Amino acid sequence: MDRQSTELLEFPKVREILASYTSFSASREIALTIEPLSNHDQIILLLQQADEACRLLSLKPEFSIGGVTDIREIVGLTTKGKMLDAQALLTVKETLIALRELRSRFERQSGDVPMLWKIAQGIVEQKHIESKIRRCISPQGDILDNASDKLLDIRRKLREGRQRILERLDAFVKSEKGQKLLQEPLITEREGRYVLPVKTENKRDVKGIVHDISNTGSTVFIEPMVTIDMGNELRGLTVEEKLERERILSVLSGEIAEHAEEIKRSIDLTAELDFALTKARYAEKARASVPLIPQHDKKSASENPDARVLKLVNARHPLLKGAAVPLTVEIGRDFSTLIITGPNTGGKTVALKTIGLLVLMTQAGIPIPASPESSVPVFRDVFADIGDEQSIEHTLSTFSWHIGNINRILKALSGNCMVLMDELGTSTDPAEGAALAQAILLRLLKTKTIVVATTHFSELKAFAYKTPGIKNASLDFDPDTLKPTYHLSIGIPGGSNALSIASSLGLPEDIISSAKEMLSSSGTVEMEAVLHDLMSEKMKAEALQDKLSRRIQETEQLKDNLEQKKQVLEKMESDLLRQSKDRLLLEASQLQNMIKNVTAQLKKQQKLENIEKAKRALEQLHEHMDSSRWQRKIRAGQTAETPSISDLAVGQNVRLINESLAGTISSIAEKEGTVEVLAGGAKITVDISNIELVPEQQGKIKLSKHLSLERSSKSVPMELDLRGKRSSEVEGLIDSYLNDAFLAGLSSVRIIHGYGTGTVRQIVRELLASHTLVKSFTPGTKGEGGDGATNVNL
Repeated sequence: MDRQSTELLEFPKVREILASYTSFSASREIALTIEPLSNHDQIILLLQQADEACRLLSLKPEFSIGGVTDIREIVGLTTKGKMLDAQALLTVKETLIALRELRSRFERQSGDVPMLWKIAQGIVEQKHIESKIRRCISPQGDILDNASDKLLDIRRKLREGRQRILERLDAFVKSEKGQKLLQEPLITEREGRYVLPVKTENKRDVKGIVHDISNTGSTVFIEPMVTIDMGNELRGLTVEEKLERERILSVLSGEIAEHAEEIKRSIDLTAELDFALTKARYAEKARASVPLIPQHDKKSASENPDARVLKLVNARHPLLKGAAVPLTVEIGRDFSTLIITGPNTGGKTVALKTIGLLVLMTQAGIPIPASPESSVPVFRDVFADIGDEQSIEHTLSTFSWHIGNINRILKALSGNCMVLMDELGTSTDPAEGAALAQAILLRLLKTKTIVVATTHFSELKAFAYKTPGIKNASLDFDPDTLKPTYHLSIGIPGGSNALSIASSLGLPEDIISSAKEMLSSSGTVEMEAVLHDLMSEKMKAEALQDKLSRRIQETEQLKDNLEQKKQVLEKMESDLLRQSKDRLLLEASQLQNMIKNVTAQLKKQQKLENIEKAKRALEQLHEHMDSSRWQRKIRAGQTAETPSISDLAVGQNVRLINESLAGTISSIAEKEGTVEVLAGGAKITVDISNIELVPEQQGKIKLSKHLSLERSSKSVPMELDLRGKRSSEVEGLIDSYLNDAFLAGLSSVRIIHGYGTGTVRQIVRELLASHTLVKSFTPGTKGEGGDGATNVNL
């Protein structure tokens, strides 16, 4: 990203704000050095991590990295052969424990924050180092006796040696001679040797080495000869102890050096995790959210009109805190250049910086203070030309500096970029400045760059009105209070309101009146009024056109939906009739078989009782044939359409309507309009008007007490989980699921799409908004997953 532009847009101040939310120095370094990126995938990843961190803090508000400290420098010393002292080793141990515990806490939340867990998985546990340091060093930083067998032995000998010396000296102190010679009855230490406080006048009576004299000179501190050898032995043991302690510290330091890269990598990963949490803490404080990021590939840019659209909803400048007035703007759909006009104190520059700074924050993976439906495309670079007098070189005029900067920007432009220009064309002759500004805007328009510029030139307002691809906007001015409202209106140019502001600031009324007359005579006032009226009418016409377009689209959609429903109903009717005929013929066949059975029995045994049974059976058959149920079936069977000759083929199963027989076509006489049917072992020639096709068993529709579709018996879940699905799969899954749910008689369902970057959520809700089976839909409640789920009424 262009460094000069990021500084003009005050991105470094955003870094400082983020740094204040970090938990330790390693993540603070990231915050203070973060840069906006231009790689789409990297930006998506950083925003998803921030989104997961926001979700984690909503579930676990107190979640943090715990007691992890930045020990990379300490660990680095060990790789240079340096020996760490006991306190440094304790610090390493405590951080290794905190790293292990942090990894475990992320593992427990892995289902909610899979991307953060993926980072935490890289933290390498160093339990063996923790254990060795714990065994060798006490919590107070002392090397323990059990750190080594040798140290244990040396310290045992030291204790015994000290005890022997103290016992010898204590005996002397308590003796009659000692009480006479000593200044005080005590044993003290000088230069690591045990000594007695002897009166100066008695020093010749105590054989030994003088180690010290009191300030008054009245006492000499003597190590008696009887303990000198024991003291020398004790001194030797003390040196041995020191060497053994250093050896233990060196071994522990070497152990850390062997795993230094793993430890430093774990600290780096923890810094990444803490920075994600930092962004979440900032988002909570600033009421910020993760915006949507449109697809960036070339195909989607041509197919998806939203791919290059910058849409900020209720956006606020991150440095103004509570004083910022929300800004809503959309650029890149119908126009790529926005010209903002309005009074000099109306906040045009703030609006310009808000747009630019929020784009930079998004591309740095930082949540922005705007509504979550905001959408920010990825720009290759962001350029700014903003007139900060403190940043302009004193050796150049203001105009020269601006032109030099614009020239630099024009040379650097390539691909998908954004350009922000404040008070374009000022600091020179107004007529020439306005002409130059129009030429620069036309040049940028050809490059398809997203441009936002501020101006107070009337010529640019008219230029924007008549130039396709350029749109006017204004920051509103309250004529009653004579103060700016800082509210941005797209499509209507604003005036500078210089006379109104000057009057409110106390400029004499005669000067104001004179200025108004001069403006009136020049025609400027009339031109501004006409332009304002034209823009208002144009906006009304565009709004009406949009409304009509939507109505036409809705009507076409409704027509298509009705046509689809009509086809479905016709298919259902046809299938029902065919199935009804199949059941009719089956029942008729069963009746015929019953008659054949009765006839056969009569032929075999012509007894009176058999004849009576046959008579009763035939009477039952006649009653059944005359029943309303059977007659309805016959009428239903007679509603079928006669097939055309082209629908028939040899081998097809057909039914002879008049004879109620089923058979197979053996030949077709196309000219005569007749077919020969093999039925019941005989060949029968019939007109095609007396046959109908017998469909294969479909198994899709059945008649029972209630009409039903086979699909209605299928178990349809109340929820559809789309988490982990690709965008390309979503439409087919949703359409199939809604159809199944509708046919199953469900009145409402829930679709789970998760949070992520919001891409799947956006696709889901766009599909639901236009789906014919959907009555309405709302985001899930807090207990249902919030904005990560959508409730659908069918």
